[in-house]
Amino acid sequence: MSESFTINDIYNLFQASQAEADRRFAEADRRLAKLDRIVAELAEDSKRRRAEAERRTAEADRRAAERAAEADRRAAERAAESDRIVAELAEDSKRRKAEAERRAAEADRIAAERAAEADRRAAEAEKRLAKAEAIAANTNKAVSALTSRWEQFLENFVEPAAVNLFQARGIPVTETHRRVKTKRAGLAMEIDLLAVDDDVAVAVEVKSHLSKADVDYFLEKLARFKQAFPRYTDIKLNGAVAAIDIDEGIDRYVYRRGLFLIQQSGEVVEIANDENFLPGEW
Repeated sequence: MSESFTINDIYNLFQASQAEADRRFAEADRRLAKLDRIVAELAEDSKRRRAEAERRTAEADRRAAERAAEADRRAAERAAESDRIVAELAEDSKRRKAEAERRAAEADRIAAERAAEADRRAAEAEKRLAKAEAIAANTNKAVSALTSRWEQFLENFVEPAAVNLFQARGIPVTETHRRVKTKRAGLAMEIDLLAVDDDVAVAVEVKSHLSKADVDYFLEKLARFKQAFPRYTDIKLNGAVAAIDIDEGIDRYVYRRGLFLIQQSGEVVEIANDENFLPGEW
């Protein structure tokens, strides 16, 4: 049998359907509200993210600008340093060039001065050489004159009179030898005139001008005479000096040293020692 619905049942059913519809509408509103909230949150998050992205982009741009500015600053500093170094190198090159030119000029000046000094010295040397040659020529003339005078004195006066002069003083020489020379065992000697006999001899030193140094040198020769001339070892040896001119006081010095002094007197020569003179023996 079929059920019958009353108006009240229909109304209750309508009320229940209406309540379910309201519940569903409320649920739908709730869901819509939740969706709106989610959409709003998503929109806010998107806005936040966009703002963060913009901030990060701005920060990246700022850092890029700072890096670009730093790069420009460093590039400018490097360019300035490079310009400074180039300028310093150019200035140093200029200074070195100037120094090189100064040194070259100084070297040229010194070379010129040295060349001038060399020319002056060469001229001075030539003058000295000419003077020396003139002095040498005069000296040679003087030596030649002295040598000639010495030879004439020895040959014309001393040698011819020697034997008689010494015999008159009790020395029995009988012959003379001019320029007696020897050289043995490293010992060289020359005696201007030697008057000899078998057991006596007189060595004579002949000078144009007689000085103390000449006398001392002759005394040294007398001390070495028998060593230089060993064949006269056993003879009695006396010494004499003959001179045209003598230094002051030399006659007394010769006397004290035991030497005969032979001097020219007019056209002859004579022994200047007095009769009390005792000759030295070597």
